Amino acid sequence: MKKLLNSCQKSTELIDKQLSTALTTTERMQLNVHKAMCKTCNSYEKQSKILDAALSKWLSITNSKKGKMEATKKQNIITAIKNIETTK
Repeated sequence: MKKLLNSCQKSTELIDKQLSTALTTTERMQLNVHKAMCKTCNSYEKQSKILDAALSKWLSITNSKKGKMEATKKQNIITAIKNIETTK
């Protein structure tokens, strides 16, 4: 049973991982058990999916127009992410 109980940190890592690759059966079970008890991680997952979809849409529009993201837009995203990390 102990192997099924994850910390929030491990669960958020799994949430992020599932956006880019498939989780193993064990990872999926661990995440589901944790989310059954943790409203915060459920909220994090919903927000991550929204952000992922928005960024994917934005990047596909940007890339289809010019073939490549403008350097200033790329730098703005990097700066915004760094600002978020420093406020934690």
